[in-house]
Amino acid sequence: MTLSPELKMQFLYALRSKGVTDTRVLSAMEKTDRGLFVKGLFSERAYEDMPLPIACGQTISQPSVVGLMTQALKVRPRDKVLEVGTGSGYQAAILSHLARRVYTVERHKRLVREAAGLFQHLDLVNITPILGDGSHGLPDQAPFDRIIVTAAAEDPPGTLLQQLKPGGIMVVPVGQSDTVQSLIRVTRTENGYDYDDLRSVRFVPLVEGLGKDS
Repeated sequence: MTLSPELKMQFLYALRSKGVTDTRVLSAMEKTDRGLFVKGLFSERAYEDMPLPIACGQTISQPSVVGLMTQALKVRPRDKVLEVGTGSGYQAAILSHLARRVYTVERHKRLVREAAGLFQHLDLVNITPILGDGSHGLPDQAPFDRIIVTAAAEDPPGTLLQQLKPGGIMVVPVGQSDTVQSLIRVTRTENGYDYDDLRSVRFVPLVEGLGKDS
């Protein structure tokens, strides 16, 4: 499905109406065709502001939530970003237009393989997709300027917090998996961590270990 100018305008208008106002974030989302990340039956709904199922029992988040999380992350052009939960690759592709380097970790081999193929197709050479247990982060590449978690933890994961640089920001959904969760922004300070509660969200739970297909 080709994104027509009219559809693109509607898509961006919907983002703005939900509070995504950062011009860099809007530009990155305009460059990233969500239709490429949604396959099969749901591809016709790729430009609607709704979450959609993808392989391995996962979802691609609704664009306005992706935009708000990206906006809350305050990514700068020289930042090194860790994403926990690659999923379709949509969020990482948007981050690639904003950051110097994006590392994205996914526990399902199929999702890593498909996302890596899309990144290559789109020539997004600053993304490194990795098969692994994202709940442990990436100690070998730490510390990170920014960390984004696209699955819900009961609390902000301590292992990931430790991999933030001082002044770094992590955006993570927090709460029980079967209830509405809160989107939290954590800023690492010289003396500890500051927490901002941003909004209610609903995400799949953050699961330890690799998927059965891996």
